[in-house]
This record gives sequence, C-alpha cells and structure tokens, in this order.
Amino acid sequence: MAGLFASGHAVDIVLLVIAIEAIWLRLAARWHWATLLCRLMPGVMMLLALRAALTGGGWPVVALLLALSFPFHLADLRYGQGVRA
Repeated sequence: MAGLFASGHAVDIVLLVIAIEAIWLRLAARWHWATLLCRLMPGVMMLLALRAALTGGGWPVVALLLALSFPFHLADLRYGQGVRA
C-alpha cells in the first residue's frame, strides 16, 4: 500500500475517477465543458500538486500547481453555476 502512494498511483486512481465523473456530467447531466473545467480543475490541480510532492517533485513544481488551482477556483466562484447544454 505504501508503494501505491510513493509512486503517485493513488493520485492517478483519483484522477481517473474525476475523468469518469467529467464524462458522466457531460453526457448524462449535459454540463457545458466550461462548467466542468470551472468545477473540476481546482481539485485536479491540487491532486497534481499532491502527486508531485509524493513522487519527489521540487517545491517550485508543487507551489506552481497549487498556485494554478487558484484562478480555476475563482472561475468556479464566478461562472461555476453553469448552464446545461
């Protein structure tokens, strides 16, 4: 189990679940792509930062990924209500 986290594959599994969720929201719930990006990208960026930290990425990479989650979060606050297709 420790190897699953040390290799970053635990985060890969969560990212796969998020990708499946995005596909379901797009097809079944008919969400616009922009709404999906606003809603899901902050978490995706934070998960990528976690993956970088777990796999030995330097602090600048982790900090950059965390910083990149912020504009997506602001977009979610502004546009995240979304419109269905």
